[in-house]
Amino acid sequence: MAAMAMAPMAVQAAQLGGDARSSIPKDVQQIIVVDYRAMQNSPAAMQLKDRVLPPELKRLETALKTSGLKVDQDAETLAFAAFNAPGGAGTRIVGVAQGQFQTQAIMANFAKQKTKPMMIRNNSVYPMGSGGMSVVFLNQTTMVFGDHEAVKAALDARDGLTPNFLQNSDMMNEMAIVDNRAVWSLLDQKGTQTMMKSALGEAAQLADYDTVKNRMRSSRYTMEFTNGVRFNMSVVMSDTITAATVATLMKGVAIMKQTSGSPIEKSAMDETKIDSAAGTLTVDFSSSDGQFASLLGSPLFQSVVK
Repeated sequence: MAAMAMAPMAVQAAQLGGDARSSIPKDVQQIIVVDYRAMQNSPAAMQLKDRVLPPELKRLETALKTSGLKVDQDAETLAFAAFNAPGGAGTRIVGVAQGQFQTQAIMANFAKQKTKPMMIRNNSVYPMGSGGMSVVFLNQTTMVFGDHEAVKAALDARDGLTPNFLQNSDMMNEMAIVDNRAVWSLLDQKGTQTMMKSALGEAAQLADYDTVKNRMRSSRYTMEFTNGVRFNMSVVMSDTITAATVATLMKGVAIMKQTSGSPIEKSAMDETKIDSAAGTLTVDFSSSDGQFASLLGSPLFQSVVK
């Protein structure tokens, strides 16, 4: 559940501007948005990122850091969006960075290195490093990066050739609930089903789980690293009975971990509150920094974030 989450500071928020939102294709499976500067200032967040960041995002992050764009200094907000590629071409991931970028210096460096862009309409798309990644600056404060096809899909969305994230009313409504936090993520129905199956573990093998999962609509989570670690997740179901049923299943999983887990796992379950209301399952977890550091290496944590 905590996969790809990173760390905030108390008063900061990871909000996406209009250009960033319009450059994300509409058919999003998951979007993760973080306060990039705050992430680097939190040891707990960096430990979490090193443990759970998927290979695809590590590849994007590495390309960004080695591109010479000085993102560590200039980026303020970093977003990753997994979306269904047009024409049934699978899933792609696009990155969006917001900050105060030294675009003139960057373009001068591209010219010095004789790096030529590929033009997509009036957009200059530059190769980023040697890993096959590309980057395009929408303006001085917003850049889009990823493999070439993902960047092209982002530009098609931004330029109005294909639907974009602003037209995804369900996720836009969900975003309004969480984007005042420094770290937040939204998942569509398929992403929610996959995440919940992992979280429920053996309980997901029940004969009626397929019926239950089809009533899962979407989910969202946030994480905070001030005064310890706090994780909040909400899973929207189709009805109150399903939300209560899944809450009961998760409580059963928690009881099993309390009886058979390690001391740190038992402590984690003690700090986890599971409930449901108005068709929404909620999970709240909190711990001290020290407890969280110990939990990172536990089998429980690995089973949840794999």
